[in-house]
Amino acid sequence: MNASRLALLAAAVFAVSGCATKSYVDERVAAMESRVNGRIDEWSATSREALERAEMAGKLAEGKFLYTVVLAEDDLNFATDRATLSELVQSRLTDLAGRLKADNANVYLEIQGHTDATGPADYNRQLGLRRAEAVQRYLHTKGVALDRMATISYGEDAPAADNSTAEGRRANRRVEVVVLK
Repeated sequence: MNASRLALLAAAVFAVSGCATKSYVDERVAAMESRVNGRIDEWSATSREALERAEMAGKLAEGKFLYTVVLAEDDLNFATDRATLSELVQSRLTDLAGRLKADNANVYLEIQGHTDATGPADYNRQLGLRRAEAVQRYLHTKGVALDRMATISYGEDAPAADNSTAEGRRANRRVEVVVLK
């Protein structure tokens, strides 16, 4: 085969196989757009949920501080590794719920769970949350609306006393209820 025929044949093969058709490109672009739009919808839903949680937290943050009720050693002696409410603290929480209902004010409660520094930090955060949620559940049984309460755990990160003594650790095993308007 001579060189000119070979070049012509190569050009023909290249022309036929080297170019994508418009319909093929359109199909590929449509498929890619569909996948991208699906991901955007997923991200949008997640973003909406995050925004709702942030707005709820914002309501709490915007609130004006009214007072704090500390449930600690004298009132609520959380035993090490426990989130059980004593009869004394249940009484105090009943009084708090009554006071909130009597005031009839639109208040928000931030219920903060704390622990001593005994044990791993991750476990202490979980324990602090269990303590805060125990208080939240009890207040709810006394008529405080769940959408008016938020729980958070500080674990061992915000001690009220020195963790190197038994007395300090006992004081750190507490729940604080912050009342915001």
